Amino acid sequence: MLRFVPIITIAFMIGPVSAGLIGTLLPAFGILPALGGTEPGLDPWAALFAQPGIWQSVRLSLVNGVIASFVSVAIVMLFCAAWQGTRIFRAMQRILSPILAVPHAAAAFGLAFLIAPSGWIARVIAQFAGWDRPPDIAIIHDPLGIAMIAGLVAKEIPFLFLMTLAALPQADTDRTAQITATLGYGRIAGWFKATLPRIYPQIRLPVLAVLAYSTSVVDVAIILGPTTPAPLAVRILGWLSDPDLALRFMASSAAILQLLVVVVAIGIWVAGERFIALAGRQIAANGQRFRHDGGMRAGSAVLAGLSAGALILGLVVLLVWSIAGFWGFPDIMPRSFSLRLWQREYDAIGSSLVTTLLIAVPTVVIAIALVLGCLEHETRSRHKPGHGAIWLIYLPLIVPQISFMFGLQVFFTLIGLERTLISVVLSHLVFVLPYVFLSLSDPFRALDPRYGQTALCLGASPMRVFWHVRLPLLTRAVLTAMAVGLAVTVGQYLPTLLIGAGRFATVTTEAVALASGGDRRMIGIYGLLQMVLPFAGFACALLIPAILFRHRRGMNAQNRG
Repeated sequence: MLRFVPIITIAFMIGPVSAGLIGTLLPAFGILPALGGTEPGLDPWAALFAQPGIWQSVRLSLVNGVIASFVSVAIVMLFCAAWQGTRIFRAMQRILSPILAVPHAAAAFGLAFLIAPSGWIARVIAQFAGWDRPPDIAIIHDPLGIAMIAGLVAKEIPFLFLMTLAALPQADTDRTAQITATLGYGRIAGWFKATLPRIYPQIRLPVLAVLAYSTSVVDVAIILGPTTPAPLAVRILGWLSDPDLALRFMASSAAILQLLVVVVAIGIWVAGERFIALAGRQIAANGQRFRHDGGMRAGSAVLAGLSAGALILGLVVLLVWSIAGFWGFPDIMPRSFSLRLWQREYDAIGSSLVTTLLIAVPTVVIAIALVLGCLEHETRSRHKPGHGAIWLIYLPLIVPQISFMFGLQVFFTLIGLERTLISVVLSHLVFVLPYVFLSLSDPFRALDPRYGQTALCLGASPMRVFWHVRLPLLTRAVLTAMAVGLAVTVGQYLPTLLIGAGRFATVTTEAVALASGGDRRMIGIYGLLQMVLPFAGFACALLIPAILFRHRRGMNAQNRG
């Protein structure tokens, strides 16, 4: 039966996306019998293009998504080029790794509390400038979406940085750096000319996933983005949530338009790659060494430090607001602290935590089981998936959620699973599976095959080798993958809201719902809860192996490796 696990896994990832796209495409052209749509037509598109500000919404999604992705990639590449192999590089690795577990909504709330006109930065400036009231500046929800770009950049840098870290050892970067330095190249020039061309193909799919997310993001856009008009994905969500069911047709056409926006963004990115490749060949051949790069190295460290520092300070502000008493401007800290709001919301907080775990636990368990089955089948068959399979893994991350969620909702309605826990778990599984696979595949493949071969020679069955040899050796890797899956499912906003039809109030849906209310204490509580669950998962991933193997030094070493 093991050979069917890869097929089942692909079906769980690709099936919902395909069904959702079909279920969105048909209503986009007027076909949805449940709402009286039986004749195909272009009326939904005409209604969509008649909406005021629709092209401005498209521009916000496309331009801001491309800019945010480019800035994120540029900062990561520049920092790696300037500091790889140094203490600063290792320190940044330790800082950014935990930040990866923070959901996008929590990071956006933290940044909003930091940069708002009455935020922490303005309060510090007020101490020197003598302000007694916040400046009248539209920083959050600014018309150009600059705050949204900043939020996306700060959150995507840790992901791209860790993806780059995974690719660096495969390019033999240490010896490459020594050779370029011997030839007289500056650190940054040598890295860009000799190392980047070898690692970029390995991180290209993660980069495209970041691009697709940035051009179709909903939760971060609600928290930080413009509102008049909002980015396209936010407006689609509003139409899908409208009591007027006739708007579902127009919302479906808008969802297809959002997919086209992502396709255009990817096309722009690919064209940019080719232009940079052509220019890079000429620069690589011109012989310029760019030895004096101290200013650029310092600038890259400042940019990376600012992104990490903004996230960390923002999360600290969330914590402070969650227990703040009266906190008037321009006070840097509250005049008092209180747990009264925690006590008042105790039942609601407990309910949202239970709902979050009811969705997260089965999602993560199913994802881990399927991924382990795929990797075990790969080991036994000695057949590593090709590049096409990697594209299938990334497909749910590249196709925008808003483009197929309504269609998936229609599909679940047809099979009788609408607004159920099962349907929400299956929708989360679409996005958790790729991250779990990416987290677990490298440690599983890197495991020394001689352990299993020795056990087989001693008469153990393949299944017994898996349970008693491979799985114990991979305890930390499996627990880390589970923590990654937990962080992903906790941060899912759109699938929980649309597939669950608002019946499942998780910490993320509650936090984003509070964004329009402006109650910073409540936002601080739910934003903090969003962080606590992923951090608890990663803490367990570190502590459980240490406890289980505290008397087995070899197992501790293997799990650390």
